[in-house]
Amino acid sequence: MMIRMNTDKINSNSKKVIIIGAGPGGLSAAMLLAYRGFDVEVYEKDSVVGGRNKPLKLGDFTFDTGPTFLLMKFILDDLFKSCNRNSEDYLKFVKLDPMYRIIHRGKEVLMSSNKEKMLEEIRKKFPGNEEGYYRYLKDEHMKYIHLEPCLRKPYLSIKDMITNPFLKAVPYLELHRSVYQSMGKYFKDELLRLCFTFQSKYLGMSPWECPASFSMLSYVEHAFGIYHVIGGLNKISEAMARVAQEHGAKIHLNTKVKKLINHDKKVIGIELENNTKVYADYVVVNADFSYAVTNLMDKNYVKKYSEDNLKKKKFSCSTYMMYLCVDKLYDIPHHNIVFGDNYKDYVEDIFVNYKLPGDLSFYVQNACITDPTLAPKGKSTIYILVPVSNLRAAIDWKEQKYKFRDIVLDQVEQKTELKDLRNHIIKEVIITPEDWQTNFNVYIGATFNLAHTLLQMLYFRPHNKFECLDNVYLVGGGTHPGSGLPTIYESGRITANLITEDTKKTKN
Repeated sequence: MMIRMNTDKINSNSKKVIIIGAGPGGLSAAMLLAYRGFDVEVYEKDSVVGGRNKPLKLGDFTFDTGPTFLLMKFILDDLFKSCNRNSEDYLKFVKLDPMYRIIHRGKEVLMSSNKEKMLEEIRKKFPGNEEGYYRYLKDEHMKYIHLEPCLRKPYLSIKDMITNPFLKAVPYLELHRSVYQSMGKYFKDELLRLCFTFQSKYLGMSPWECPASFSMLSYVEHAFGIYHVIGGLNKISEAMARVAQEHGAKIHLNTKVKKLINHDKKVIGIELENNTKVYADYVVVNADFSYAVTNLMDKNYVKKYSEDNLKKKKFSCSTYMMYLCVDKLYDIPHHNIVFGDNYKDYVEDIFVNYKLPGDLSFYVQNACITDPTLAPKGKSTIYILVPVSNLRAAIDWKEQKYKFRDIVLDQVEQKTELKDLRNHIIKEVIITPEDWQTNFNVYIGATFNLAHTLLQMLYFRPHNKFECLDNVYLVGGGTHPGSGLPTIYESGRITANLITEDTKKTKN
């Protein structure tokens, strides 16, 4: 066991921090705050940690409930180092090559973070676009080094928007372009543009609407690669919980929070579902943001985010999920993205027309090709994700749940090598947008939270130090920097730093 270093700890006098939710953001804050000497207690309604990053177990089969792509591994590594721990002592990482396969109208593209392999794939499949790939790497690197520091600092006032590093980043934001338009600078072929823009789906957005600054998402894949964690990405949350507990944090499972307790604007603790009251100096909210303001907080103080005002906000799409236990192992890549024949029409059906599309685009994970620990020998886990409209669409999911299942399986069998998939399913779970709302407390089933539009980012996103209540801090996809595992980890770090700074100020 490594000895704790004391250089970046504070004399907190056991200032108490309550964290609502043991998702990735709550756990990253818990690790850092416990390491720094705070008295940390985490309250989680589920029987396991992880939130949407928790495992879904069906007998001997294990699935990741939500995220399956690990990007920017160095952020996770740095988080562990900040707690005097090494991530590789807790987790086994596998870098994937190819990162993923893309299929569109029968054409396959293998995407790689190996520059030589990627260039050869472009030369073979998209001749004439090679020079654009070189420019993409060069230009997007410059964008990345200017924008990435902006994700590591809080935006609590307008002043923060006009100070460095943000001011230096403004010329690289491409405010007048979408991600899709931005890739048009480099690639002539439509499919190649889609290969470098579908990542907007990590934010639950359309590539034709997602701000061009988020072209950084595809760049970090190509610059740093994509990783799998043996046992599933859910193991990351388990490891983070272990580190937090090693530094003294207490994690209460199966313990649902009913509401925050406040005296006027000042929050002093929480009330549990069993009416127990727990008091603290600070409260960190890792619940879905819109659920929290409409269910856990005193409505007199969060009028800025009232139900009526939330209706004016833009939210991400939702997802229709299928977790299939299969009695065979398919020889296809770990990650597979299939675009429908008319991808733009599909996206418009989700974000504009609010209806179920006919010609689907979907993602298939075949994790057992990399990780045999997830299923019994000779069997496998097939995870299918279909982006669909959130619950603002008038879709009756009770009626559509199993009808849509047949449509999805038809198209998976038609467009991939999984021609006989139906015949090999031995157990399954389906999650619809309605299930996300009911079982996971995801507001209107918007799996990726508030949309990442220009007017819902940085200062204009709910602040890490919540602006409506005193002593309340936010982590997770609904606050800055936004959705996706790396940025959610950063939200935990930003919040831990703010609490640490605020504690120091009260001692002076």
